[in-house]
Amino acid sequence: MPPSHTALVRRARRIDRELALLYPDVHTELNFSSPLELLVATILSAQTTDKRVNLVTPTLFARYPTAADYAAADREELEKIIQSTGFYHAKTNSLIGLGQALCDRFGGEVPPRLRDLVTLPGVGRKTANVVLGNAFGIPGLTVDTHFGRLARRFGWTTSMEPEKVEAEVATLIPRKDWTDLSHRMIWHGRRVCHARRPACGACGLARLCPSYGEGPTDPEVAAKLVRSGPFS
Repeated sequence: MPPSHTALVRRARRIDRELALLYPDVHTELNFSSPLELLVATILSAQTTDKRVNLVTPTLFARYPTAADYAAADREELEKIIQSTGFYHAKTNSLIGLGQALCDRFGGEVPPRLRDLVTLPGVGRKTANVVLGNAFGIPGLTVDTHFGRLARRFGWTTSMEPEKVEAEVATLIPRKDWTDLSHRMIWHGRRVCHARRPACGACGLARLCPSYGEGPTDPEVAAKLVRSGPFS
């Protein structure tokens, strides 16, 4: 028999508190100094690592400091700068289109609203929530593969669809905690709760997790699976 919603909320908030103790200094691992820089970096982070993006963005941000610069970018030059992030043809299309859309519709500024952000080229709800939470301080749930996997393991959802996961988790966790929870879920997924062999025996959430035992429970074996950051 599945737990009641009240019991699910209670356990979810306990997990949230424990994650806060495990990862007190969470932050996005993308380097940025403005909403536009974070938006661009997040678009580039698709199918690659944050570390790789951070190697590329100093040159990119210096060359294209404004939305108008992206709108007027030389395609070959932009592709050359971001090539190492992968899928650079599509990402170049997104960045040039992003610059044009920001200039045409938002005065060259990144809008601080989800409904506007998701209309921009290359921007879905995940990217929009990253920008809202980290550049504007507006709470958002960033449902990437790590977040979705952990939410299912914690019993918060059974859905594989990011929007459904986001909606279901939103009913369990206070809105003010959404951005930090997103970071903590992602950090825990990268470091401990891996997709193939979660380090269950070295996990600080073991006593609260209904999926305990999916990975090795022996502490010594599990400890060897734990990774240290910074991460992708």
